Amino acid sequence: MKLGLLLGYAGKEFPLNLVLEAERLGFESVWSSEAYGTDAVSPAAWVLARTTRIKAGTAIMQMPARTPALAAMTAMTLDALSGGRFILGIGASGPQVVEGWHGVAYGKPVERAREYIEIIRKVIARAEPLTHEGVHYRIPYAGPDATGLGKPLKSILHGNQRLKIYTASITPVSLRASAEIADGMFPIFMDPERFDVFAPHLEAGFAKAGGKSLADYDICPFVRVSMNDDLEQARLPVKQYLALYIGGMGAREKNFYNDHVKRLGYQDAAMRIQDAFLSGRREEAAAAVPDQLVDAVALVGSADRIRARMQAWRDAAKKRHVDTMLLGTDSIDALRVIAGAAHG
Repeated sequence: MKLGLLLGYAGKEFPLNLVLEAERLGFESVWSSEAYGTDAVSPAAWVLARTTRIKAGTAIMQMPARTPALAAMTAMTLDALSGGRFILGIGASGPQVVEGWHGVAYGKPVERAREYIEIIRKVIARAEPLTHEGVHYRIPYAGPDATGLGKPLKSILHGNQRLKIYTASITPVSLRASAEIADGMFPIFMDPERFDVFAPHLEAGFAKAGGKSLADYDICPFVRVSMNDDLEQARLPVKQYLALYIGGMGAREKNFYNDHVKRLGYQDAAMRIQDAFLSGRREEAAAAVPDQLVDAVALVGSADRIRARMQAWRDAAKKRHVDTMLLGTDSIDALRVIAGAAHG
């Protein structure tokens, strides 16, 4: 069982003490993210500059925010500067952020991911000058406003051929695509005892890739941690977090997190949470999050309760259903408890 630390949207109050403690405890990785404030790349660079062993990854870089060539340049640069300690995580984000913040078309996210990864791998491979003819990207650009001077180029930097690319994937179609073309994925909510939610889609993607399997693919779920002897108080921040995503991260008719929770078996609760959240009743939305869901996808309660729940995650790791738990917490004590229990 490998462990990672989620930084979230780390900005002015950068939790360097957590990062250094995670490295001391033997954590495998640290992960930064972006929405519409702090970018994911700058904190990853900061981590790599202040550490010596731990890896840093982006969970996620928003694909519509940067060209695939720029993503490849960024990944190769950070990987080279850190001695091979960078992992590239990409994702589509959602239409509200893509079109409302970045001001570009949301398009077809799965097809975008397919093209994006193909281009990044071409850049790193350097087998020939970069060209691509796709729905989202045409390299060299040849649109009606092109100068006609675009020239296929090879990267000046020789990239790491072993650089891993992960995707943020929870929908069935994105799971199939990720299993086919990527090296791993981040499920934002995962019950380690419900791998059946992912299994058929991953297997379909592996089959399309030709002989690929879980042995070639890393599953790195986000796992929120709230350690408190008062179980109800421990569950509360996780319920608020889940309510935000299930209820408000997306429009009523296009919320991937809401759909995912329904597939986990909480259809009625997902509808109640969304109704309350979109009506402005956030406390009611949080209260509608089932205790069972919180306990399934997060680590909550006393240190002993968290240690006991770690058994389910260790069992999942033995089956390759989980490669790395990416822990969301600001508690050094919780990191120490989980590190001790990871190999229990």
